Amino acid sequence: METVSTLVAIAITVIAGTALSERLRIAAPMLLIAVGIVGSYLPFVPEIHLEPEVVLLGLLPPLLYSTAIQTSLLDVRENVWKVLQLSVVLVVVTTFAVAAVVMALLPSVGWPVAIAIGAVVAPPDAVAATAVARRIGLPRQVVTILEAESLLNDATALVALRTAIAAIAATVSVGEVGLDFLRAAGGGLVVGLLAFFVVAWVRRRITDPLLDTAVSFVTPFAAYLTAERIHSSGVIAVVVAGILLGHKAPIIQTARSRLTETTTWRTVAFLLENSVFLLIGLQTRHILTEVAESHLSLGPVVAICLAVLGCVIVVRLVFVMGTQAVRDAFHPEQQRIPRSSFVIGSCVALSRSRRP
Repeated sequence: METVSTLVAIAITVIAGTALSERLRIAAPMLLIAVGIVGSYLPFVPEIHLEPEVVLLGLLPPLLYSTAIQTSLLDVRENVWKVLQLSVVLVVVTTFAVAAVVMALLPSVGWPVAIAIGAVVAPPDAVAATAVARRIGLPRQVVTILEAESLLNDATALVALRTAIAAIAATVSVGEVGLDFLRAAGGGLVVGLLAFFVVAWVRRRITDPLLDTAVSFVTPFAAYLTAERIHSSGVIAVVVAGILLGHKAPIIQTARSRLTETTTWRTVAFLLENSVFLLIGLQTRHILTEVAESHLSLGPVVAICLAVLGCVIVVRLVFVMGTQAVRDAFHPEQQRIPRSSFVIGSCVALSRSRRP
């Protein structure tokens, strides 16, 4: 009963907080985080401590799928190299840059732990940034790149995190890291394609919008779990299946089914995305209690957090501006995204990071 009451209270708070943010013209994620921080210190609010399994299995697959089915495959294909630069290369660069900062400030933790910290903070949540990006009038191409980046950067970060955790217990070679990444990416791609073909085959044989929507609810979890069982990337599997199903929707679904699915998933994404930000705030007291009980004093912890935050911001801005400058130098004839727009978009993505 207590768990159900907590879930209902979270849903009500998300709805009320989002409505209030629109009146106050404040970004809903920021307001919900603030509400969560205050709520974490109220005596009648239960202590919230999210387990990794809840996030990875309960929240991540539907959030990825809801964004993937609305992402244009043609737009992604047109900007594929920019997306790969941000979702793979930038995540790896940021991971090691943050690891270097952590080792410089706290060398006793060791490189595997430092790399794990870098992997956790490296991928920003660009999905939540798209609403703000559209509101301030950024070009559609920038918004598309940010959305596509957010669908794939978690896969890179999770592989880096898994490798770092394995390195804590044993020695891991560079070859093993590369093989792990290829297995994760290749296996996720294969599972995503299989999920697409199976669901497409089923959808061509049903016309009931409710049955069709029910199939879509099962799809992200089935694709994610299948990929993880073979030690591949569940993130890539869900993204591939979602993008392809969204692209082929006019062919394999009826108009009523597409309308029902779109409305349902927008509602699900609205509740889940905003609940994540509220839950981040609600964990504040728990996190600060653990910090107080650690062997480090508050000063060094704050200094490390600020240094990591500054590193993530600087690395992203330098990477974006540097790659844009190189592209302009070698391909001046190609149509370019205005550099100011892309930098602003990157800052928006960073400001909406889902990591606490």
